Amino acid sequence: MKLVLFDLDNTLLADDSDFQWAQFLISKGVLDREVYEARNQQFYDQYKAGTLDIHEFLDFQLAPLARHAREVLDAWHREYMATVIRPVITDKARALVNQHLAEDSLVAIVTATNVFVTHPIAREFKIPHLIGTIPAQEGGRFTGKPRGTPSFREGKIERVNDWLESLGLWWGAFESTHFYSDSRNDLPLLEIVSHPVAVDPDDTLRAHAESKGWPVISLR
Repeated sequence: MKLVLFDLDNTLLADDSDFQWAQFLISKGVLDREVYEARNQQFYDQYKAGTLDIHEFLDFQLAPLARHAREVLDAWHREYMATVIRPVITDKARALVNQHLAEDSLVAIVTATNVFVTHPIAREFKIPHLIGTIPAQEGGRFTGKPRGTPSFREGKIERVNDWLESLGLWWGAFESTHFYSDSRNDLPLLEIVSHPVAVDPDDTLRAHAESKGWPVISLR
């Protein structure tokens, strides 16, 4: 059996679900454009540059979830899926996922974006497992804080290890291990799988992939 892991933003999606969720809330007037738009762009630029402080970002990203009832958030998310996310899922991305699912591989999305935003996207792809940053809840409402280790950089390795252990598995249980990503931030996980693949990569990852002889593909 193969283990197949996918990054989500700018890999399976031709956009960033995290960035666009905040932009969606701004467009609806839920978040103040003057306050949030520049900050959202600043964090996105830091992510792309490999300088993001994940805890500072999560304070920003998760705070709006704590201000609204889950029923309201879920309704907004359905609109966000229809208007923002489905249009940036390419046929090539769906075909690649379906190919691995048809091979009876163990398939998961591994993303830094929180699971409230990403769980419906994983369902859209019919990917059965999602490893993402977990927003803490109390009494059915989000607290605005993360729970456990964020699924970011080396944290992705820790979270995948924990997930495999929960299934009674480990890296050596698979005939091959695969990870698809676009980002320099995913180099720690890319380095430990047997089949790393750079997908529409940033400049740093592209250079690294070319130096290592890794496949470079496009899903756009």
